[in-house]
Amino acid sequence: MSTIFDPIRIGRIDLATRICMAPLTRNRASPGQLPNDLMRQYYQQRANPATGAALIITEASQICPEAQGYLDTPGMFNAEQVAGWRRITEAVHAEGGRIVIQLWHVGRISHVSLQPNGQAPVSSTAVAAKGKTYIAGGFADVSAPRALRSDELPGIVAQYRQSALLAIEAGFDGVEVHAANGYLIEQFLRDSINDRTDGYGGSIPNRTRLLREVMSAVADAIGGDRTGLRLSPVTPANDAGPDSDPQALYGHAVAELAPLKLAFLHVVEGATGGPRDIAPFDYAALRARFTGAWMVNNGYTRQMALDAVASGRADLVAFGKPFIANPDLGRRLREDAPWNALDTKTLYGGGAAGYTDYPVLD
Repeated sequence: MSTIFDPIRIGRIDLATRICMAPLTRNRASPGQLPNDLMRQYYQQRANPATGAALIITEASQICPEAQGYLDTPGMFNAEQVAGWRRITEAVHAEGGRIVIQLWHVGRISHVSLQPNGQAPVSSTAVAAKGKTYIAGGFADVSAPRALRSDELPGIVAQYRQSALLAIEAGFDGVEVHAANGYLIEQFLRDSINDRTDGYGGSIPNRTRLLREVMSAVADAIGGDRTGLRLSPVTPANDAGPDSDPQALYGHAVAELAPLKLAFLHVVEGATGGPRDIAPFDYAALRARFTGAWMVNNGYTRQMALDAVASGRADLVAFGKPFIANPDLGRRLREDAPWNALDTKTLYGGGAAGYTDYPVLD
């Protein structure tokens, strides 16, 4: 019987424990979407697998300028960003930890003020989401998107591929492609959003096409054994209405990716940051279609995490907000120590307060 404190190998990545830090947007990058020294300190504080996470999944980082949807989020598409991220990966590795970068394109969850030349965001659809994003001055309604032409999609696939290659150049142990929480790839997956009539819309095989092409390109570039994927089959995040048949949709998507032999699949169970039972879904059936490591996330307590790994229902557990307030969460899990409370006022933007100043045990 395994525990969350046992080592595991996922793809080509060896981990000291099964405790992972989930991706968390914190909006503290420097102008130019640049990782900085404050971010380095934040990740380094959580990188020792004896006290923190065995695997850190970074905050989502855009694959191109058009992929940005929130103020002061980092990118992974140019040499200066690579250099900034390299200082972070070196710091994490110095602590004995492993780190992968989450690559995203937000699609329609953006604002014209964040887009090159003030242009409209892009999506599978021209229908605006009902939601807000974080821009200069605070939260604002997202802008109406334009629907991508089918001849533009190979270029986006190429941007994911190039971003993955840059991530390896920056010293990351791998990448996680963000296909969850109502962002671009999920805007293609769900028929509640995707209203296309071309080869990327309509049927389940068509709606999973962009995901399949992105994952194939990334795995071809850096190896499936260094590639992970995040899915959220029933979350309503970012105005992602429920698909008409999520079990069939996500089952088909995962089965299509089997030949890539991905390192891990990271599943948000229920509503992201909300109720785990928001809609019925058979996660075990989804797992049966995947051969790599299975990572679970969303509202896990210590006991839930212990039970999930001990029962074999999961190989790894990703903790999100608990890692914000507890840089030594790994130690607290081992010792069954209390957790610091989260300061929700400092989640997005700002400096060290609520970011690198949470206390550790002792």
